Amino acid sequence: MTVDAERIARNLAGVRIRMKAAWERSGRSGDGARLVAVTKTVDAETVRLLRSLGVADFGENRVQELAGKAALLEDLAPRRGERGPGSTRGLRWHMIGHLQRNKVKHLLPYSNILHSLDSADLAEALSRRAAEAGLDVTVFIEVNASGEETKHGVAPGEAASLAEAASKLPAVKLRGLMTLAPVTDDPEKVRPIFASLRELAGTLGRNLPEDAMSELSMGMSRDFEVAIEEGATMVRIGSALFA
Repeated sequence: MTVDAERIARNLAGVRIRMKAAWERSGRSGDGARLVAVTKTVDAETVRLLRSLGVADFGENRVQELAGKAALLEDLAPRRGERGPGSTRGLRWHMIGHLQRNKVKHLLPYSNILHSLDSADLAEALSRRAAEAGLDVTVFIEVNASGEETKHGVAPGEAASLAEAASKLPAVKLRGLMTLAPVTDDPEKVRPIFASLRELAGTLGRNLPEDAMSELSMGMSRDFEVAIEEGATMVRIGSALFA
């Protein structure tokens, strides 16, 4: 596969400009939202290009695809103990799709950041496997904020009990919530969904350890600007980078 480096660099620059403007409109201080490049449609060569352009975070929907690309890019893997969201070396893999418990053992050698925690059983499996490997795993609870039957995630009313359970497990670092908004050509239609996730995180955070609700993973190529305006600290972008 031939990578169109010029086009991708141009797209990335445009996304960064839009992200920065949305962050400024949100009125928050700090460095801005983190870009997680969703690479399910591109190859390892493209991931390497994006890393050379300053992108450090990459998301995959399937464990098999994540592991395959990570293996091909082993020279860019961060050192042991530097694999969390704050790492400054190499690249970081984020599992953003639904994760089955029997796939945890295949994920942790390559990624310890999960955006789609949706059950206490999965949290316990992550805790057990991560502890055995001497790792910590950063997790976000996936909330089905739109109520769509086709989406994974817990209902908003079930998030508190899962957050409490996850926050007590060894080797698990609960850092916030994630949601997927309905696909729409008008991002304003999903603004209330993003706002509701921000409000839910604020409510949950009152009864959880510090930083347990410090991050919101929400917003994709069609709606990331609205998501940032409503509180996103991570946006998961694919087609806007590669189209």
